[in-house]
Amino acid sequence: MHRDLDDLAQRSLLRKERGRAVPFPAVTMETATRFRESSGISAKEALCHAVLGHIRPGSTVLMDDSTTLFPLAPALAQLDQLTVVTNSVGLAQRLGSAQGVDVTLLGGRYHADFNSCTGLEVTRALSRIRADLALMSATAVLSGQLFHPLSEYVEVKQAMLASAQRALLLVDHSKFGKTATHAYGTVADYEAVVTDTGTPDAEIAAIRGFGVPVEAVDPGDHSL
Repeated sequence: MHRDLDDLAQRSLLRKERGRAVPFPAVTMETATRFRESSGISAKEALCHAVLGHIRPGSTVLMDDSTTLFPLAPALAQLDQLTVVTNSVGLAQRLGSAQGVDVTLLGGRYHADFNSCTGLEVTRALSRIRADLALMSATAVLSGQLFHPLSEYVEVKQAMLASAQRALLLVDHSKFGKTATHAYGTVADYEAVVTDTGTPDAEIAAIRGFGVPVEAVDPGDHSL
């Protein structure tokens, strides 16, 4: 039993205290895209507004299937000679009519609930790409550790990180203080973390403890 508890503690699914084991506040399950894309819109727009200055015309940008990135699509459509590579069908559809944006949709195993693709085809394609920037989010973050409930999406995120020169993590306050089944790295894999002012101070301090800058934006002050 103690070995099992030690294993769960190492995966940040609980913490051991004197004479007892205490679960963290929430273990996150991924919800379907149709539910996620309509939640927290003001925070998502603020995060996307904050990263616009990092995106240069003529660059290649990797974007994961996070609905946090959806509000970026109209702004990216205004840039010239931009190449976007994504596993998100939803993002590809939003960018498909933009004349100045070349969109590559990474095909593989299609997940209807998440309107995106995973699998060996996706990760192999990413291994042949060298991107200037990766824009990504996370399902759950606890003390600078990142989590996702589905291993196949972890593989895509790791492949994107390996293929990009720089990476930014966009995570709103609702993702913090939670865990999910698969731990897949820390905020140290990113150049900076962009969040909103609702994120707990302890979580921001933990990120800075990794030596990673944090930009906390006010959702009321930004729109796209």
